[in-house]
Amino acid sequence: MKKKRESCLLPVLVVACLVSIMGGSSLSSPILIGPDKAYLNSKVVFLCRSPGSPPPNTYELLKDGNHLVATSNDLQDNQSATFFLKISVTSEGSYHCRVTAGGNLGLSGTVRLQVVIPVSGTMVTSDPDPPILYEGLRLTLTCDVTKGSHLSYTWFYNRQEVTSSPTSPLTPLLLWPVGNTLVVERVTAKHAGNYSCIAGTRMQTNSRFSSSREVMVRVKAYLSVPQISFTISKEGSSFCGNVTCRSSRGTPPVTFYLFLDDKEVGSDVATESLVAWFPVAMVPGRDMGTVRCTVESDAQRLTSRPLTLVVVPVGGSPKVDVEYLYRVDSKMAAARLQCLLSLGTFPFFSWSLNGSLLLHPSEGDSSHPSHSLADGGRTLFLTEITLEDSGYYRCRARDSYDVTSAWVESQPVLVQVTEVSTTTIEVMAIVFCCFLMLTLAGGVACVMRMLNRQRVKDDSANISASFQIHFLCLTSLPGQGSSKWTLPVLTMMLRIRPLRSQYNRRDEIKPNFRPTSFSQNNPSMSFYPTNYL
Repeated sequence: MKKKRESCLLPVLVVACLVSIMGGSSLSSPILIGPDKAYLNSKVVFLCRSPGSPPPNTYELLKDGNHLVATSNDLQDNQSATFFLKISVTSEGSYHCRVTAGGNLGLSGTVRLQVVIPVSGTMVTSDPDPPILYEGLRLTLTCDVTKGSHLSYTWFYNRQEVTSSPTSPLTPLLLWPVGNTLVVERVTAKHAGNYSCIAGTRMQTNSRFSSSREVMVRVKAYLSVPQISFTISKEGSSFCGNVTCRSSRGTPPVTFYLFLDDKEVGSDVATESLVAWFPVAMVPGRDMGTVRCTVESDAQRLTSRPLTLVVVPVGGSPKVDVEYLYRVDSKMAAARLQCLLSLGTFPFFSWSLNGSLLLHPSEGDSSHPSHSLADGGRTLFLTEITLEDSGYYRCRARDSYDVTSAWVESQPVLVQVTEVSTTTIEVMAIVFCCFLMLTLAGGVACVMRMLNRQRVKDDSANISASFQIHFLCLTSLPGQGSSKWTLPVLTMMLRIRPLRSQYNRRDEIKPNFRPTSFSQNNPSMSFYPTNYL
């Protein structure tokens, strides 16, 4: 029995010896202290501490499991070991410390080390490249670096930081940075400007940054349809025309072309503006043809409306049209005089009051400061109405391109400035109400007259019907001879005729009934009409 027990304990002792030989017993967990990030080619320090372990101690720094990096022995009971490492590309990984003391082992927790490559060579690239694009297109800016890792990016627009905060002054521009890119889905003229970025790595100590150069973004506007016009001038004894082509919107440079009767006669490249001028031959009173202008950019080609080159000399008889302007209180405030001219493409106007010339402010001081010219001198405003402004006004005109051309003058028009105010709205309302009341009274009188006439007609009809009844009653009495009825019947017929004539004269009808001999002999018919007075 004793031999059996010894044979059972023998394997247990063998296993215990093997464990003691291979790994020893466990110690309290050591502590490893080290950086989580380190720049490439820099030096870092790892500190492994094992408090409570008596010397001698052996400290081992392991990487990614059991890869031995460094070893240190503690013979003086310092209870710690220091490891110095130079960071290379392969230094990134997980580190832990193993401590051996008196045949006992202890393992620390892991420290993750990241190798950071310093940033350099920061630049901004664009799509499209170069960053010149039209309104409504997509713009993508990228902050690229030559080398670097673990980077963060900051964007700047005209040297103001771009953020996604709603309170940012650039939020209305819809600039949204995502990583190292800045995207504008639909650019406008407001997005034009200078862009730059800063790339860097933020460390607890010794953070490094690299900034780019500014990149200018140009946003081009689409062209508008060009407008065409012309002028004429006199040089010596000949005349010269000047055609102007102009676009109100767009981005230069653009090219303008002039076509005369569908034939190109000139072109001009506008690099700083959106206007071009072309000289053409011109003779007053003659049709010189039809011109068009075309403007062209790298994305558009637009053509203006046709324009006929005809200059009509000033002629005919001018006419002055006067219009008075009033204030809210119906007081005369100003007067506007227009010179109506039947002929003339480029007229020059002049005004006079009682034979005295009224000067334009650009020509000198006017003796009447209350006068103001507009519409190229065609319209004269009397801005301050006084009695001194009353008088006879004339306008005259000539060709503006020829100072030697003859004047045509209008007839004098009297402009009478009085202090009497015009009819107020209240007076007009009272007059209208009185007229309305008179109209209603007249209408009521007409209706009453028609009703009275109808009533008289009805009364006449009733009286006529009564006479007919009496007549029938007299003629239908039984037991009487015909000789006795002749006189009453004739009397009845004769009396009815004056009744109708009296009704037509609208006289008052007054029947007079009196007894007759017939009524005395016939009690059933005691009265009948004999006279109507």
